[in-house]
Amino acid sequence: RLPEYVASGQQFKLEVQPIFQNPYESFSARKPVDSYLFNTALRLGIAKNKAEATNLVDDALKSVGLSLAVVKGKYPTQFSGGELQRVSIARALITRPKLIIADEPVAAIDASMKMNIVNLFKELKDKYKVSFIYITHDLGVVANVADRIAVMYAGDIVELGTCDEVFYDPRHPYTWALLSSLPQLGTKDEPLYSIQGTPPNLFHEVKGDAFAPRNPKALKIDFVERPPFFEVTPTHYARTWLMDPRAPKVEPPEHVRILREKGVNRVG
Repeated sequence: RLPEYVASGQQFKLEVQPIFQNPYESFSARKPVDSYLFNTALRLGIAKNKAEATNLVDDALKSVGLSLAVVKGKYPTQFSGGELQRVSIARALITRPKLIIADEPVAAIDASMKMNIVNLFKELKDKYKVSFIYITHDLGVVANVADRIAVMYAGDIVELGTCDEVFYDPRHPYTWALLSSLPQLGTKDEPLYSIQGTPPNLFHEVKGDAFAPRNPKALKIDFVERPPFFEVTPTHYARTWLMDPRAPKVEPPEHVRILREKGVNRVG
Protein backbone atom coordinates (compact mmCIF):
# COMPACT_ATOMS: atom_id res chain seq x y z
CA ARG A 1 0.00 0.00 0.00
CA LEU A 2 3.03 2.31 0.07
CA PRO A 3 2.23 3.92 -3.33
CA GLU A 4 -1.22 4.81 -2.00
CA TYR A 5 0.32 6.55 1.01
CA VAL A 6 2.76 8.46 -1.17
CA ALA A 7 -0.06 9.56 -3.45
CA SER A 8 -2.16 10.85 -0.56
CA GLY A 9 0.75 12.76 1.01
CA GLN A 10 -0.89 13.62 4.30
CA GLN A 11 -1.82 10.01 5.01
CA PHE A 12 1.77 9.00 4.35
CA LYS A 13 3.06 11.57 6.90
CA LEU A 14 0.65 10.31 9.51
CA GLU A 15 1.15 6.58 9.11
CA VAL A 16 4.85 6.32 8.19
CA GLN A 17 7.48 8.08 10.32
CA PRO A 18 11.30 8.08 10.13
CA ILE A 19 13.98 7.95 12.82
CA PHE A 20 17.42 8.91 11.54
CA GLN A 21 20.93 7.82 12.46
CA ASN A 22 22.29 11.02 13.98
CA PRO A 23 19.75 12.80 16.20
CA TYR A 24 21.81 16.00 16.19
CA GLU A 25 21.21 16.30 12.45
CA SER A 26 17.45 15.79 12.91
CA PHE A 27 17.00 19.07 14.79
CA SER A 28 18.16 22.63 14.16
CA ALA A 29 20.56 23.89 16.81
CA ARG A 30 18.68 27.22 16.74
CA LYS A 31 15.29 25.87 17.86
CA PRO A 32 14.13 24.26 21.12
CA VAL A 33 13.37 20.59 20.52
CA ASP A 34 9.85 20.84 21.94
CA SER A 35 8.93 23.22 19.11
CA TYR A 36 9.42 20.32 16.66
CA LEU A 37 7.11 18.13 18.69
CA PHE A 38 4.36 20.76 18.82
CA ASN A 39 4.74 21.44 15.08
CA THR A 40 4.26 17.72 14.38
CA ALA A 41 1.06 17.65 16.44
CA LEU A 42 -0.45 20.90 15.16
CA ARG A 43 0.64 21.15 11.52
CA LEU A 44 -0.40 17.62 10.68
CA GLY A 45 -3.80 18.22 12.23
CA ILE A 46 -3.44 15.58 14.93
CA ALA A 47 -4.22 18.10 17.67
CA LYS A 48 -6.94 20.74 17.27
CA ASN A 49 -5.41 23.20 19.71
CA LYS A 50 -2.40 23.85 21.94
CA ALA A 51 -3.93 22.01 24.90
CA GLU A 52 -4.45 18.81 22.89
CA ALA A 53 -0.96 19.14 21.44
CA THR A 54 0.51 19.49 24.93
CA ASN A 55 -1.14 16.26 26.04
CA LEU A 56 0.03 14.41 22.93
CA VAL A 57 3.60 15.66 23.24
CA ASP A 58 3.83 14.90 26.95
CA ASP A 59 2.39 11.40 26.45
CA ALA A 60 4.88 10.63 23.66
CA LEU A 61 7.81 11.88 25.75
CA LYS A 62 6.73 9.85 28.78
CA SER A 63 6.66 6.76 26.56
CA VAL A 64 10.39 7.18 25.97
CA GLY A 65 11.26 7.99 29.58
CA LEU A 66 11.19 11.80 29.32
CA SER A 67 8.58 14.50 29.91
CA LEU A 68 7.63 17.89 28.53
CA ALA A 69 8.85 19.55 31.71
CA VAL A 70 12.31 18.04 31.15
CA VAL A 71 12.72 19.06 27.48
CA LYS A 72 10.74 22.32 27.32
CA GLY A 73 12.82 25.22 26.04
CA LYS A 74 16.00 23.15 25.69
CA TYR A 75 18.14 23.05 22.55
CA PRO A 76 19.63 19.92 20.93
CA THR A 77 23.13 20.59 22.27
CA GLN A 78 21.77 20.42 25.83
CA PHE A 79 20.99 16.70 25.43
CA SER A 80 23.15 13.63 25.24
CA GLY A 81 22.92 11.56 22.04
CA GLY A 82 20.75 8.96 23.74
CA GLU A 83 18.37 11.56 25.18
CA LEU A 84 18.02 13.35 21.85
CA GLN A 85 17.35 10.11 20.03
CA ARG A 86 14.54 9.47 22.55
CA VAL A 87 13.10 12.85 21.58
CA SER A 88 13.29 11.78 17.91
CA ILE A 89 11.40 8.61 18.75
CA ALA A 90 8.79 10.62 20.67
CA ARG A 91 8.28 12.88 17.64
CA ALA A 92 7.66 9.82 15.47
CA LEU A 93 5.13 8.44 17.96
CA ILE A 94 3.00 11.59 18.06
CA THR A 95 1.25 10.69 14.80
CA ARG A 96 0.45 7.17 16.07
CA PRO A 97 2.08 5.69 12.94
CA LYS A 98 1.55 2.19 11.64
CA LEU A 99 5.14 1.98 10.44
CA ILE A 100 8.39 3.52 11.71
CA ILE A 101 11.51 3.35 9.50
CA ALA A 102 14.57 3.47 11.77
CA ASP A 103 17.82 4.02 9.88
CA GLU A 104 20.81 3.00 12.05
CA PRO A 105 19.16 4.74 15.04
CA VAL A 106 21.80 3.69 17.60
CA ALA A 107 24.94 3.98 15.45
CA ALA A 108 25.79 7.47 16.77
CA ILE A 109 24.90 6.69 20.39
CA ASP A 110 27.28 5.75 23.18
CA ALA A 111 27.59 1.98 23.59
CA SER A 112 26.35 2.15 27.17
CA MET A 113 23.02 3.57 25.95
CA LYS A 114 22.63 1.44 22.83
CA MET A 115 20.77 -1.47 24.40
CA ASN A 116 18.50 0.91 26.32
CA ILE A 117 17.28 2.35 23.01
CA VAL A 118 17.01 -1.12 21.46
CA ASN A 119 14.90 -2.35 24.39
CA LEU A 120 12.76 0.78 24.10
CA PHE A 121 11.93 -0.09 20.48
CA LYS A 122 10.70 -3.51 21.59
CA GLU A 123 8.51 -1.97 24.31
CA LEU A 124 7.02 0.62 21.94
CA LYS A 125 6.27 -2.01 19.29
CA ASP A 126 3.96 -3.79 21.74
CA LYS A 127 2.52 -0.66 23.39
CA TYR A 128 1.62 1.20 20.18
CA LYS A 129 1.10 -1.82 17.89
CA VAL A 130 3.52 -0.26 15.43
CA SER A 131 5.75 -2.07 12.93
CA PHE A 132 9.41 -1.18 12.50
CA ILE A 133 11.69 -1.42 9.50
CA TYR A 134 15.05 -1.39 11.23
CA ILE A 135 18.01 -0.69 8.93
CA THR A 136 21.41 -1.58 10.40
CA HIS A 137 24.78 -3.29 9.90
CA ASP A 138 24.87 -4.37 13.55
CA LEU A 139 23.97 -8.06 13.74
CA GLY A 140 23.80 -7.92 17.53
CA VAL A 141 21.03 -5.34 17.29
CA VAL A 142 19.30 -7.36 14.55
CA ALA A 143 19.20 -10.42 16.77
CA ASN A 144 17.55 -8.43 19.54
CA VAL A 145 14.88 -6.51 17.62
CA ALA A 146 13.95 -8.48 14.49
CA ASP A 147 11.12 -10.91 13.88
CA ARG A 148 12.05 -11.21 10.20
CA ILE A 149 15.33 -10.33 8.53
CA ALA A 150 16.09 -9.25 4.97
CA VAL A 151 19.82 -9.45 4.17
CA MET A 152 20.75 -6.99 1.42
CA TYR A 153 23.80 -6.80 -0.82
CA ALA A 154 24.38 -4.24 -3.57
CA GLY A 155 20.80 -2.98 -3.22
CA ASP A 156 19.28 -6.45 -3.60
CA ILE A 157 17.65 -8.72 -1.02
CA VAL A 158 19.70 -11.94 -1.08
CA GLU A 159 18.13 -13.74 1.89
CA LEU A 160 14.83 -13.38 3.72
CA GLY A 161 13.58 -15.30 6.73
CA THR A 162 12.74 -15.30 10.40
CA CYS A 163 15.43 -14.25 12.85
CA ASP A 164 16.23 -17.84 13.83
CA GLU A 165 16.25 -19.04 10.21
CA VAL A 166 18.76 -16.41 9.10
CA PHE A 167 21.01 -16.79 12.14
CA TYR A 168 20.93 -20.55 12.52
CA ASP A 169 20.23 -21.84 9.01
CA PRO A 170 21.67 -19.22 6.63
CA ARG A 171 21.97 -20.18 2.96
CA HIS A 172 23.48 -17.24 1.05
CA PRO A 173 27.30 -16.90 1.04
CA TYR A 174 27.02 -13.21 1.95
CA THR A 175 24.97 -14.11 5.03
CA TRP A 176 27.62 -16.70 5.86
CA ALA A 177 30.28 -14.01 5.61
CA LEU A 178 28.36 -11.56 7.80
CA LEU A 179 27.78 -14.16 10.50
CA SER A 180 31.40 -15.32 10.35
CA SER A 181 32.36 -11.72 11.22
CA LEU A 182 30.53 -11.82 14.57
CA PRO A 183 33.02 -10.98 17.35
CA GLN A 184 31.48 -13.76 19.50
CA LEU A 185 32.84 -16.30 17.01
CA GLY A 186 36.39 -14.98 17.11
CA THR A 187 39.28 -17.02 18.48
CA LYS A 188 41.74 -15.54 20.94
CA ASP A 189 44.98 -14.29 19.37
CA GLU A 190 43.55 -14.74 15.86
CA PRO A 191 42.28 -11.91 13.64
CA LEU A 192 38.53 -11.65 13.17
CA TYR A 193 37.11 -12.90 9.88
CA SER A 194 36.75 -10.18 7.24
CA ILE A 195 35.11 -10.18 3.82
CA GLN A 196 37.73 -9.79 1.12
CA GLY A 197 37.33 -7.48 -1.88
CA THR A 198 35.05 -4.48 -2.35
CA PRO A 199 31.35 -4.01 -3.20
CA PRO A 200 30.49 -3.58 -6.90
CA ASN A 201 30.17 -0.20 -8.56
CA LEU A 202 26.41 0.14 -9.03
CA PHE A 203 26.89 2.75 -11.76
CA HIS A 204 27.89 -0.20 -13.94
CA GLU A 205 25.78 -3.20 -14.88
CA VAL A 206 26.14 -6.06 -12.44
CA LYS A 207 26.04 -9.46 -14.10
CA GLY A 208 25.09 -12.59 -12.22
CA ASP A 209 25.30 -12.65 -8.44
CA ALA A 210 26.75 -9.32 -7.27
CA PHE A 211 28.56 -11.06 -4.42
CA ALA A 212 30.28 -13.61 -6.68
CA PRO A 213 33.65 -11.76 -7.01
CA ARG A 214 33.99 -11.81 -3.20
CA ASN A 215 32.65 -15.32 -2.74
CA PRO A 216 35.32 -18.07 -2.62
CA LYS A 217 32.58 -20.68 -3.16
CA ALA A 218 31.12 -19.00 -6.26
CA LEU A 219 30.01 -21.18 -9.17
CA LYS A 220 30.64 -20.34 -12.81
CA ILE A 221 26.98 -19.47 -13.33
CA ASP A 222 27.22 -16.87 -10.51
CA PHE A 223 29.25 -14.65 -12.85
CA VAL A 224 26.77 -15.00 -15.73
CA GLU A 225 23.19 -15.15 -14.49
CA ARG A 226 21.43 -13.57 -11.53
CA PRO A 227 20.00 -16.32 -9.32
CA PRO A 228 16.29 -16.48 -8.52
CA PHE A 229 14.90 -16.89 -5.02
CA PHE A 230 14.94 -20.50 -3.85
CA GLU A 231 12.58 -21.59 -1.10
CA VAL A 232 14.18 -23.08 2.00
CA THR A 233 10.91 -23.05 3.97
CA PRO A 234 7.63 -21.19 3.39
CA THR A 235 9.13 -18.31 5.42
CA HIS A 236 12.77 -18.56 4.30
CA TYR A 237 14.19 -17.73 0.85
CA ALA A 238 17.72 -17.29 -0.51
CA ARG A 239 18.91 -15.87 -3.83
CA THR A 240 21.86 -18.18 -4.55
CA TRP A 241 22.63 -20.81 -7.17
CA LEU A 242 23.93 -23.04 -4.37
CA MET A 243 20.28 -23.79 -3.65
CA ASP A 244 19.68 -25.14 -7.15
CA PRO A 245 19.17 -28.94 -7.09
CA ARG A 246 21.86 -29.27 -9.78
CA ALA A 247 24.50 -27.38 -7.74
CA PRO A 248 27.32 -29.23 -5.98
CA LYS A 249 26.90 -29.60 -2.24
CA VAL A 250 28.81 -26.81 -0.51
CA GLU A 251 29.09 -26.72 3.26
CA PRO A 252 28.91 -23.39 5.09
CA PRO A 253 32.08 -22.05 6.75
CA GLU A 254 33.21 -23.41 10.10
CA HIS A 255 32.01 -20.32 11.97
CA VAL A 256 28.48 -20.74 10.61
CA ARG A 257 28.44 -24.43 11.48
CA ILE A 258 29.45 -23.56 15.05
CA LEU A 259 26.67 -20.99 15.21
CA ARG A 260 24.14 -23.49 13.88
CA GLU A 261 25.17 -26.38 16.11
CA LYS A 262 25.90 -24.70 19.43
CA GLY A 263 24.39 -21.23 19.25
CA VAL A 264 26.08 -18.13 20.63
CA ASN A 265 25.12 -15.21 22.79
CA ARG A 266 23.52 -12.94 20.19
CA VAL A 267 23.38 -9.81 22.35
CA GLY A 268 25.55 -7.09 20.77
